[in-house]
Formats: sequence, structure tokens, C-alpha cells
Amino acid sequence: MATPSAIDIAIVPPTRDLGDGFTVRRALPDARRRMVGPFIFFDQMGPAVFRSGEGLDVRPHPHIGLATVTYLFEGEILHRDSLGTVQPIRPGAVNWMTAGRGIVHSERSPQEERKTGGRLFGIQTWVALPREHEEREPSFVHHPEPELPVFDGGGVTGRLIAGTLFGMRSPVRTYSDMFYADVKVAAGSHIALDAEHEERAVYITEGVLEIDGTPWPAGQMLVLRSGGTVVLHSPSGARILLLGGATMDGPRHIWWNFVSSSRERIREAGAAWKAGEFPAVPEETEFIPLPEQPQAPVNYP
Repeated sequence: MATPSAIDIAIVPPTRDLGDGFTVRRALPDARRRMVGPFIFFDQMGPAVFRSGEGLDVRPHPHIGLATVTYLFEGEILHRDSLGTVQPIRPGAVNWMTAGRGIVHSERSPQEERKTGGRLFGIQTWVALPREHEEREPSFVHHPEPELPVFDGGGVTGRLIAGTLFGMRSPVRTYSDMFYADVKVAAGSHIALDAEHEERAVYITEGVLEIDGTPWPAGQMLVLRSGGTVVLHSPSGARILLLGGATMDGPRHIWWNFVSSSRERIREAGAAWKAGEFPAVPEETEFIPLPEQPQAPVNYP
């Protein structure tokens, strides 16, 4: 099947089973495309169904040089971090954690969710920070669903998670030019994505999306070519994420949970975690140990 001219790369992320039937699809980084705008990591979590007594348990682990962005379609996750933050996230809201020079956090299913079990489905992304902000003080912000701008018309409904798009601006503070939106396209409808941003991609979470007459099923990231308006049509209905922004101010290295413009900085962070020099997460006693690493960090996991 020929790739439409509007599409630069089509990424079909592999599915990884993390245990107990919980799967992730990692679209970024990809060997052919490491980043789209500032987005350097993109994981689809689930959809997963937990039985009573089960849940998500991501033990405390560190980050540097990035912001983590958690966005859910279904379920609930309880975030705890070394700043003392305790914040549940639910569908339509945004948890934005800026790691900067270093932060530690955990992500677990709340106790009430564990009692009954339930579904969990969402996206976690990492946004690389510009060099001038890589070592900034860590911070955390939560924006509930009502605070985020929405658009509705012509069979298309959407929520702007972060950045700017279609003349709107999200209240989420970002450190570079970017956009990130959750969009539903009704059957037979379309949305036109213009050239406002230099780098653009579409991730299909549900349904089928059609570009230049070629259908693309769910579970794929379509990295679009720069310039020009791209019409995204859905013959039977789809839910998509639009993302991208300005090209990053230089390459980034990524190893384990660390992102930096400097390989040496990643080595330092790994040594600091191993030595127990990162701050602790209150009320947490577990942690994820540093994995065995090569002499120099690789560019992607």
C-alpha cells in the first residue's frame, strides 16, 4: 500500500505485556523518528481490565530533563511525588510533572479502584525540556477537565490538552511551542490540521482514520510532513490525538527514565539514583532499581 504524500512515517508500535494483562504500545521513540516536536516518549496504556484486588503499581522512579504528561480515557491513577504531591487523575484531566533537575514519583491504582477492579486506558507522554529549562526546579500541576478548552462543530469534538491549536490556548504551562489535543471525529466527518506547527503527528486510539483516501486503523502514529493543511477524515468514527510543535533545540539522549542534551548528565543521574541521592516520595518504601546499563546511554530504550 502506498503511503500518502501527507504522511512522512507511519509507526505501528509493538505491544508489550507488563504483566497481569496490562499492555502498552510505545510509538515514540521509534528508530525512524525519535521525536515529534518536543514529544520524545509516547505510550498507550491499555485498555486493561483489572479484577477485584488488582491494579496498576508503578513504584517510585526518577526523571530528569522532561515533563511527564498523563491523560486518561478511562479509569483513575493516583500520583505521588517527591515534592509531596498526592493527586488522583481521572479522564479528561491533566497531570503535568516537570522533572527539571530531578524528581521521583509513583503511579498506582487508588484503593477504591482496587476494591472493585475496573478498566484503565490512557496515554503517557514525555515532553523534552528546552536546554535553558532542563535543570529548572521540579514542579507539578493538575488541571481538572473543566479548565481545558474544548471545541465542537461539524461532527468534531475535542479538548486541547496543552499548547495552542485552532486559535485556542491551554492553561497548562509549557516551555516550548507545542500542541496536544484529544479529538473525536464522528462517522463521515473530518478535521483539517493546518501548518500552524512545524512538526505534527496523529495517533489513532479508536476507529479508523482516512488520509488522502487511505484508511489507517487504530494503534498507529502517523507523522505528517511539514507544511500544508492535512484533512483527517473518518468514514465510521474515530478518536485521535493530535500532537507536535517546533523542532527541538538540538538532539536529546534518552536512557531509562532520563532525558538530556548531555550524555554525561544522564550518567550522573543514573549514579545519583543508584547511590540513593534523589529525594524520596513520602509514604512510599519501594523503588525501581537502576537497570544494568552500558558504558554510555543509548539514544532510546
